[in-house]
Amino acid sequence: MPLALLALTIGAFGIGMTEFAVMGLLPDVAAGFGVSIPLAGYATTLYALGVVVGAPLMTVLGTRMTRKQMLMLLMGLFVVGNLLTAVAPAFPVMLAGRIVSSFAHGAFFGIGSLVAADLVAPHKRAGAISMMFAGLTVANVVGVPTGTLLAQQINWRATFVAIALLGVLGLLGVAKLVPAQRVRAAAPMGQEIAAFRNPQVGLAMLMTVLGFGGVFAAVTYLASMMTEVTGFAASSVIWLTAVFGLGMVAGNLISGRFTDRYMMPMLYVSLVGLALSLAAFSLVAHHKALATVTIALIGAFGFATVPPLQKRIMDQASAAPTLASVGNIAAFNFGNALAAWLGGIVIAAGLGLTAPNWVGVGMTVLALGVAVVAGALERRGGRGGSDGRSARSGRVVASGVGSGAGSAAEAAAAVVRG
Repeated sequence: MPLALLALTIGAFGIGMTEFAVMGLLPDVAAGFGVSIPLAGYATTLYALGVVVGAPLMTVLGTRMTRKQMLMLLMGLFVVGNLLTAVAPAFPVMLAGRIVSSFAHGAFFGIGSLVAADLVAPHKRAGAISMMFAGLTVANVVGVPTGTLLAQQINWRATFVAIALLGVLGLLGVAKLVPAQRVRAAAPMGQEIAAFRNPQVGLAMLMTVLGFGGVFAAVTYLASMMTEVTGFAASSVIWLTAVFGLGMVAGNLISGRFTDRYMMPMLYVSLVGLALSLAAFSLVAHHKALATVTIALIGAFGFATVPPLQKRIMDQASAAPTLASVGNIAAFNFGNALAAWLGGIVIAAGLGLTAPNWVGVGMTVLALGVAVVAGALERRGGRGGSDGRSARSGRVVASGVGSGAGSAAEAAAAVVRG
């Protein structure tokens, strides 16, 4: 594994920790600022919305920078945001810190996927991207429990100081290890925006919103389901979160291994498995052992969708992939926010704490339907099969999580140079 890929993984770990750790800190944050739990929840909601807005915005602002320079800027922004969160004297300042740090999230993963793909041979690109995203998944196994422990032993502010230090480590790693690539002329931003005129790009992003959003419909309310429905003690939520994270790690790595060769089949299998796991979670929620198994399966199938979803968007926007890649990361977070909101609606309607799982099932089935339609339209258009081994696979997606080199790499580097 290239050491530069390790630097990207460390950055992804820090970003994953700041995104997910706050869920376990909400009671402490609420008590510290004297606000209600629902109001404290804006620390999560505004972060997700900040990713949606910040991902394309930061990409546009960074069009004159090399990819390495942009990654360094993003990690610096991440450090500042988390330090502001840690020292915030008032709740609005804390929320501002969350928004600042969220602006680094989408662009880092979008541009980082371009860099990771360039670090390895064409047939290993999906694996390289899944390795970078492994930092995000490992954050759920190690980072979230560690952050919760720090909050319990010291205070919640110590957690964000630790996250900021991870950001410094990631920044130094990018500065030292990511190779400086040759400078190329910037492409007009209109070329990047034009990629969205392809209907397949819109379909790919819709798959992302619905597919991964289904995961968050359930996970957002995991603690409440496990304690109030399954009967686990509150202290068990830490290791249950770790179980979910282990499933994410496994699903991400397995999917990364097969996505290069079988992109659409991997996506179909992942979405079907996710829908079935979410349905099973509702049916076995009262049984501790079975509920624990389904939590791992939701993590595995849910994150197995990420490499093919990211590869799909890059394949379909191969002429100018940077903004589409970053936009797809924003789509992930928009799906997360939408699913959490819909899950809250069904709970408020009196349908029970397991009802969000069925919201997740519905979203995932819709994503599967969109994937089938997109695959059929692609085959009808004569642009290659749905297994990712199209006639252009040797030319596509140096920038994404898939197979391909050549022209996509040139187009990507023309927008975020280096």
